[in-house]
Amino acid sequence: MNKCISLLGSTGSIGRQSLEVIAASGMKVAALTANRDVARLEEQCRQFRPALAVMMDPAAAADLRLRLADTPIQVAQGMEGLVEAASLEEADTVLTAVVGMVGLRPTLAAVREGKRIALANKETLVCAGELVMEEAQIHGAEIVPVDSEHSAIFQCLQGCKDRGEVKRLILTASGGPFFGWKKEDIAAATVEQALKHPNWSMGAKITVDSATLMNKGLEFIEAMRLYRMPPEKISIVVHRESIIHSLVEYCDNAILAQLGVPDMRLPIQYALTWPARTAGVATPLDLLRCPPLTFCEPDYDAFPCLGLALGAARTGGTATAILNGANEAAVGLFLAGKIPFGEIARRVEHALAAVPVVPAHDLEAVLEADRAARAAAMF
Repeated sequence: MNKCISLLGSTGSIGRQSLEVIAASGMKVAALTANRDVARLEEQCRQFRPALAVMMDPAAAADLRLRLADTPIQVAQGMEGLVEAASLEEADTVLTAVVGMVGLRPTLAAVREGKRIALANKETLVCAGELVMEEAQIHGAEIVPVDSEHSAIFQCLQGCKDRGEVKRLILTASGGPFFGWKKEDIAAATVEQALKHPNWSMGAKITVDSATLMNKGLEFIEAMRLYRMPPEKISIVVHRESIIHSLVEYCDNAILAQLGVPDMRLPIQYALTWPARTAGVATPLDLLRCPPLTFCEPDYDAFPCLGLALGAARTGGTATAILNGANEAAVGLFLAGKIPFGEIARRVEHALAAVPVVPAHDLEAVLEADRAARAAAMF
């Protein structure tokens, strides 16, 4: 397939799986970016030979520049380098696999170049979804989701002639490692326990978000922006087996579901090849060996982050940016051993109460809300 990819966040879990898909599909790589993992990025550069490599950390960029001195690969650094990688003329697709608000500026840059965005960075739409979707419409950019849940919805909508036919989007949640735990036990959970996801292998931040169920709240907000759906048309159900990745219920009460094993390589590949489907490296689902499929309501009392996210979604404006910024700061504190697990929700709630909500019509308003929320969460 004749595709050329700029991959933002190539050394993380999604990035590494994306390169497996790219290699198997015979696609080209225009740029690779990472934060500090110099050794892994050097290895990837030597295999895929991009025109540009970017390290967010300046010292890591200087190290990489020396390591790649025997190649024609250019090395850039910081946010300026990320934006350059996202804007390269030869790249027709930008796969954004970076974690957090760092993905917003380069995604907007790629959108304004009219590229296809294979979006794995959910914070972009959570914090500035209205702005990003408006820019995509203006510049003719395609935004195709990589998250397994949103890829499932995207696939189930392919036969939909009019969004008025859609009765409800149904996001599935695994329930995380603390499903069925008592609220007080969850509040005292350790970092080690929070990082033991039952089904998926992911980076630390998203794994903690899955443990608090904040990840599902962020996906709820993302679904509103990506599919232009009001909150009352989006539901969440806990599905422990992670076989059904999400569903779409239509006005005639038919429900379409996308099934598959927990393997991110399938949604990654579909985002890159859509509207075509090609043979791939994802693990096939054996229906005769998969477990019984179960569903239940989320426990909003035991997992308050989910309720905070849905509340921010209904408030709108910069409330979702405040939610996300405070959560990123609080999760960072938890992973560093500075606050207990139960404190994450309390700090997010504090930031939502402390930081004023304003319309999110421009990037500056979103970035200021993010900055203020992070500061509020550090009390």
